[in-house]
Amino acid sequence: MTTTSVTRHFGDLPDPRSDHGKRYPLVSVITIAICGVICGSEDWVGVAAFGRAKRDWFATFLDLPGDTPTHDTFARIFARLDPDAFEACFRAWTNTLVGELSGTIALDGKTLRRSFDAASGKAAIHMVSAWAGEHGLVFGQLAVGDKSNEITAIPRLLELLDLKAMTVTIDAIGCQKAIAEKIVKGGGEYVLAVKDNQPTLHADVARVFDRAAGKGWRDAAHDTHVEVDKGHGRIETRTTTITWSPRDLVEASGWPGVACLVRVQRERTIGDATTKTTHHFIASVETRKAERIAAAVRSHWGVENQLHWRLDVCFNEDNSRLRAGHGAQNMSRLRRIALNALRHDTSEKMGIRNKRLMAGWDHRYLLRLLASPSG
Repeated sequence: MTTTSVTRHFGDLPDPRSDHGKRYPLVSVITIAICGVICGSEDWVGVAAFGRAKRDWFATFLDLPGDTPTHDTFARIFARLDPDAFEACFRAWTNTLVGELSGTIALDGKTLRRSFDAASGKAAIHMVSAWAGEHGLVFGQLAVGDKSNEITAIPRLLELLDLKAMTVTIDAIGCQKAIAEKIVKGGGEYVLAVKDNQPTLHADVARVFDRAAGKGWRDAAHDTHVEVDKGHGRIETRTTTITWSPRDLVEASGWPGVACLVRVQRERTIGDATTKTTHHFIASVETRKAERIAAAVRSHWGVENQLHWRLDVCFNEDNSRLRAGHGAQNMSRLRRIALNALRHDTSEKMGIRNKRLMAGWDHRYLLRLLASPSG
């Protein structure tokens, strides 16, 4: 019987079922679900159908007495499965893909739009993910009731991560002194977006740059980095300026570990239309190179295309109507497990959609996706 990374890392997941009437080992159910989602299943009916179609193959390495589980069985198990325990297994499995986490990690939220239930008054589930841009992988995920609760979810997610030598980027909702302090105490650095939810800080940071620029930067230490991207009829220029002058930092002196202030000016031209936007950040990164901060900001902005867009376009996440129990957030985690496995694989030079097709056609390729790097 083949041992996969799934059986190793999800084998000890607490089973929410009573022993009475239990037919399938939980790890067999989890493995079929992961494989089904990798290969294109979008709900429990699809997962069950995939299991039936591949029953003989699954029986070569899973304990499967008789038929495979029905869609009702998958729905009941994942609705009751402890999402925190499932998350812990997910993180342990992801850590084996790349080993030690390094570089920049972006914390960003996404709403499962159709997970709401108006009849029972259940709000749509909002998931906060930790995205490691350099690795192209999700390293952690937590659910919150609504977007306003990201402020409470972000510290919980930070506690699950090893932040040593990491640069953490968070949008404006996470620009909180307690969050900045938690990152610094954890051995990491932060780059936090500053917007109108912190009106005094936002005004002060903007004033620092306006005043210094108005004087030609004669009295303020600074550095500037310019990037130009072209493609698909679009030209975007990003100008990142940082200042680390102690006199300027007085404006943000109450923030733990603050080392520099950041302004990013974006100019985007599509056809005859040009738009300009200005963004501000505070950072604890000890650097004199604006290029380093620019890379962190660019990595955070990449979450939308590299993670959220792929989940919607390739996995149809926005149209998922799962609502019962923990089913919606556990299916969301299955999608991220699948995405991590597909992105980590470099043996096939093709996009996510074609890799999913390949996995459904080729048992050897699918088994390769389930195998740990060490075995």
